[in-house]
Amino acid sequence: MRSLNSTIFTIFSTFLLQISMAVSGQTQESFLHCLSLQCQTDPPISSLTFFPNNSSFASTLQSYIRNLRFISAETPKPLLIVAPTHVSHIQASITCSKIHGLEVRIRSGGHDYDGLSYVSNSPFIIIDMFNLRTISVNLEDETAWVDSGATLGELYHEIAEKSNVHGFPAGVCPTVGVGGHFSGGGYGNLMRKYGLSVDNVIDAKIVDVHGRVLDRESMGEDLFWAIRGGGGASFGVIVSWKIKLVAVPEIVTVFKVERTLEQGATDIVLQWQDSADKVLDEMFLRVVLMPKKHKTVKAKFVALFLGNAEKLQALMDESFPKLGVSREDYIEMSWIQSVLFWSNYPSGTSVDVLLERQPNPEKFLKKKSDYVQEPIGKAELEGLWKKMMELGKPVLTFNPYGGKMGEISELEMPFPHRAGNKYKIQYSVNWKEEGLKASDQNLHKIRELYDFMTPFVSKSPRCSYLNYRDVDLGTNGIGYNASYKEASIWGRKYFKGNFDRLVKVKSEVDPHNFFRYEQSIPSLAAWRGQMAE
Repeated sequence: MRSLNSTIFTIFSTFLLQISMAVSGQTQESFLHCLSLQCQTDPPISSLTFFPNNSSFASTLQSYIRNLRFISAETPKPLLIVAPTHVSHIQASITCSKIHGLEVRIRSGGHDYDGLSYVSNSPFIIIDMFNLRTISVNLEDETAWVDSGATLGELYHEIAEKSNVHGFPAGVCPTVGVGGHFSGGGYGNLMRKYGLSVDNVIDAKIVDVHGRVLDRESMGEDLFWAIRGGGGASFGVIVSWKIKLVAVPEIVTVFKVERTLEQGATDIVLQWQDSADKVLDEMFLRVVLMPKKHKTVKAKFVALFLGNAEKLQALMDESFPKLGVSREDYIEMSWIQSVLFWSNYPSGTSVDVLLERQPNPEKFLKKKSDYVQEPIGKAELEGLWKKMMELGKPVLTFNPYGGKMGEISELEMPFPHRAGNKYKIQYSVNWKEEGLKASDQNLHKIRELYDFMTPFVSKSPRCSYLNYRDVDLGTNGIGYNASYKEASIWGRKYFKGNFDRLVKVKSEVDPHNFFRYEQSIPSLAAWRGQMAE
């Protein structure tokens, strides 16, 4: 009897698979026909469209997956990938996805920590922006247009090709895509001097749900406000950004020193908490805390100073004497060389390495974030060290605020984490072992440390940074048509009071909630319509 049941199950499964393949084939043919009708360009859009039966599909999908947690056989895959080279390819992809009832994921660099730019539990396509990477620098008015598919490394390289006294405030990882980085706020080691990336964005081009190509003037100030830190993928496909370049000196100074608990790291971190957000805006001093299981905690201090070593020495003697940095630790270099230093490239590496788009190597990972508004006391820090040594992982990174960040109103952009924050914490756990057991163990460790930190971080709400995407905070549920109340659980942690304005903009520009995902801004109109049904 068991053998008969097994045979019936096998026949039934084969039958379902054949039906699924037939339906999939029909969808592919229909979608490709739709794309061809909507868009007649050279090269044809068919040559930029990859279906699962295409030999380039797997490599195209995997080449911009930065988290190995989302590369398994069980991870949902897109029905197709479109890699546009022209804005009309984006317009056609949106139109045809609406006709076929498919969701859209928009990927620029693939660094979305929880994979939301290339994974969905509903039938979906990926608009993969990597072919749209043009950068045009204009030194006369000190601006640049940069496509969303460009990387930060490519942007920095292009700026440095034109000038040694200009830069741009953005992240320190050169393979991060511009599109996601900017639309989530974008921070880096120039933030205390110049603010976030989006504080220096002055125009943008977006394809909206109706397929219209809009710039700042035609989209209006509300939508322009929303895409600068509110997550662009909730509102449309952002094609390019116009940015204002910032001034950097010909010579900057960097250093990297490490101290263990036995070398006085606790007192140094206490001093860092008191001073790092108050020193000159030209100074950015990060702390990376790395546990050695059951042994010690090592604190790595990494600095960028917009000035020479002599001026930095005077600042360090005044504000961070306990760190004990010596003149031999300082390295003077150009700003573009400091980008390589912060990316951990060996001394003497060519700046052309910034044009490489693939980081090495990829890892399984999970990130979380917090904001600290009051210094953590010595006894509490010692308790934290004990907890970190007990867990063996994760790593904590403290990034100082103050400076320009404290001068900009929290209402100016969707990103609200401004005055009143001393520093931001990034929690990071990486692992190489495959399998569910290793994943569960590492996820448990980072969540346990995050829970441990509850008394020491921001409250009501406990805030998080959008670009450190974290679905542990909450999601929009099945179908992603969440109510305002459901979405506000995670939305207020990212945006505080700005969440309400984002919902209002979303409800106006995408009322039927076409652009939706696990943590997209909800449309009140779409949710009310769903409830009426």
